[in-house]
Amino acid sequence: MTVRITLDGRDLDAPEGAVLTTALLGAGQARLGDHAVTGEPRGAWCGMGVCFECEVTVDGDRSVRACLTLVLPGMAVTTGTGTVTADACGTEASATRGAP
Repeated sequence: MTVRITLDGRDLDAPEGAVLTTALLGAGQARLGDHAVTGEPRGAWCGMGVCFECEVTVDGDRSVRACLTLVLPGMAVTTGTGTVTADACGTEASATRGAP
């Protein structure tokens, strides 16, 4: 069953109970924000909650990892509100992209 959510102020139909990143990518929304320091695009990268690159605001709660959040009816999602975070190794996640 699909439910209505709001993404950056526009209505979006998404599968209820799906992972939020799946719903956002399905709607063509791959860019979830910009890194606060480098300005690089942020989005779903690891898909398992480790890199923090998919942080969005959900119903006013900042720094929600979209890859660990299930779609619920009426949720309001805002992109572009991420903060600088570190990955499990303590380095900036965007700085480790492409590293072996």
